[in-house]
Amino acid sequence: MPHLDVFGASLYYETDGSPGSPPLLLIHAGVATLRMWDEQVTALAHHHYVIRYDTRGFGETTAQSIPYTDADDAVAVLDHLGVASATLIGASRGGRIAIDVALSQPDRVRGLVVLGSNPGGFPDESLTDLERELFDELDAREAAGEWEKLLRGEVELWNFGPTRSEDDLDPAFVARAYELALANIEHGDNQPAGIPLDPPAYGRVDEIAVPALVTVGAFDISPMIRAYEYLLATLPLASGHVFTAAAHLPSVEVPDEAETVLLEWLATHSL
Repeated sequence: MPHLDVFGASLYYETDGSPGSPPLLLIHAGVATLRMWDEQVTALAHHHYVIRYDTRGFGETTAQSIPYTDADDAVAVLDHLGVASATLIGASRGGRIAIDVALSQPDRVRGLVVLGSNPGGFPDESLTDLERELFDELDAREAAGEWEKLLRGEVELWNFGPTRSEDDLDPAFVARAYELALANIEHGDNQPAGIPLDPPAYGRVDEIAVPALVTVGAFDISPMIRAYEYLLATLPLASGHVFTAAAHLPSVEVPDEAETVLLEWLATHSL
């Protein structure tokens, strides 16, 4: 099981495909691990070198509680594998990390894909009453150290979406969503403190001069819908896609559609 030792952490990573093919770096959401990309990796690896890793505080990566920079970890993985630049594909906080890399080290990024992401520093938007109530419940579970209940609540809010319940969804997706989140339970309150990009990405994304694909699930929380609209309007070379039958994890909930969208966009831009 490959790990990369960096300052304060041992990053677990996996690769698929030929190292000579165009590289992709996949960065997972905060409600999952690198396993959230399992359904797309085989197809992507036919013509790409697919790299994915567990960020600090998630999955099989281990880390000390010391300050670090997520963007530096992402670039360290590329350096370790001898990859000069890659197309970055990030979901949720993974997309935020990808945006930070595109701004802080633009020579390392060929293309950018974000799924249900907002840029660092994006203004706090008003939540709906229901969303605020659900977030308050999560805060209470975290304060009480109820880690399993917290992770399950995050799945229900983010992956199911605030307007849908478990009963509305495919049982296989429900089971998979819980599995991906609960894989992080051992990390509990040991969440290393990531140092944010300074100045933050918000207000600067128009500097990203590579092809970008911005996507969101129609059932995601309202701030993610607004972030989608902002990024689509602001990234200079952006196209967009809405997953009409998904919330925060389209790669898991609608894997075939996610695969098709990614492959078509990569082919269109020769990435």
